[in-house]
Amino acid sequence: MPTDEQLAVDLLARTDRGRVATTLGALPFLAPARHIVADERLLLRMPRSHGHHHACVDRVVAYGADNLDSAGPDDDLWSVQVIGACEPHEPTAEQVERFGPTRGAMVYLRIEPRLSTVHSTDGGLERHFGPTL
Repeated sequence: MPTDEQLAVDLLARTDRGRVATTLGALPFLAPARHIVADERLLLRMPRSHGHHHACVDRVVAYGADNLDSAGPDDDLWSVQVIGACEPHEPTAEQVERFGPTRGAMVYLRIEPRLSTVHSTDGGLERHFGPTL
């Protein structure tokens, strides 16, 4: 059985889009992003033109993803949230390829998960994780 932290990473690896949340000034800020999982880290890709990455870099952010749009009729619905420090990332060629095609200039970010939460419709995956080191 996977550890709690591993479950969150495994579920995130099943989808490629989510939402990053932080604050801009004193107000909450939410932006869509593509992601991949690499070496237990969450790598994000965001369009440079929107400037949303400026609100994330060098901050603690939350990132959430789910299977609401990809679950089959017999699949349980789940959502994952991770919290961690967000830093700029220089992706490898293999990582860029994993992200897939792009339009325009992109910014790549890395989140080191420190706290994670998993929710599911049947409660079977329901876990709240403490700090990870």
